[in-house]
Amino acid sequence: MTESAQYQYLPRAARRSRRNSATPDETLLAKPGQVSFTHTDPWRVLRIMGEFVDGFESLADLGPAVTIFGSARIKPDDPLYQAARETARLLAEAGLSIITGGGPGVMEAANRGAQEGNGVSVGLGVELPFELGLNQYVDIPVIFRYFFTRKMMFLKYAQAFVIFPGGFGTLDEMFEALTLIQTGKVRNFPVILYDSAYWQGLLDWLRNTMLAAGKISPVDLDLMLVSDSPEEVRNLILTAMAEDDLVGHREEAAREMTRRVYEQEERERADAPSGER
Repeated sequence: MTESAQYQYLPRAARRSRRNSATPDETLLAKPGQVSFTHTDPWRVLRIMGEFVDGFESLADLGPAVTIFGSARIKPDDPLYQAARETARLLAEAGLSIITGGGPGVMEAANRGAQEGNGVSVGLGVELPFELGLNQYVDIPVIFRYFFTRKMMFLKYAQAFVIFPGGFGTLDEMFEALTLIQTGKVRNFPVILYDSAYWQGLLDWLRNTMLAAGKISPVDLDLMLVSDSPEEVRNLILTAMAEDDLVGHREEAAREMTRRVYEQEERERADAPSGER
């Protein structure tokens, strides 16, 4: 399969038709009055349930895995493509499956590396008007209509996230994982940012703006690990799987600080005059 053709799994006519029609996510999020609740939403709930069942069934026997995120816009000659490919290869050789969004760029690189490391390569795609299909290196393909069901699968079956440079979607997945860790929904779950130079601006903003304004605590910043080496990424993940101390104590510190903040707010509300509550 040629590089220019490797995503042409959907017939062009079907892709043109899909560009001009609303996706299931778009319909679900339509404002009240634009769709009939009584005629559409109850049935949509059954479709969502079916998506969860399909995802659980497809991945139930996957075993330990790592989800790798990053930009769909990088090309195979980009150093980040090679870094993602090598990271996935090393993790696969260590016995871990690799999960991605199944598209181009970093996703393709990671799926490719998984196969080269004789690991299982998973691609979790989502219906988009401009999506061309899954890359050719996916062993287990699962296509979702809804972003939120897909996001559940990224997290549920992974032991860690590796976040390569990317855009809004990459940041969305990263901050959702951090929120779940901070609130105790996910435990012993490394979130590793690859390419310190790319992430430094964001980390500086979190420290100098968000932390300085009291919106997060210093320990929250420790939930993110930063690396510039595929070998180090592999070692961090394997250590976290073998020893809770790598990230476990950082996570508990963040959760404890979050509890204290909410408890303090509750005390302040209880002590406030009734008219100010």
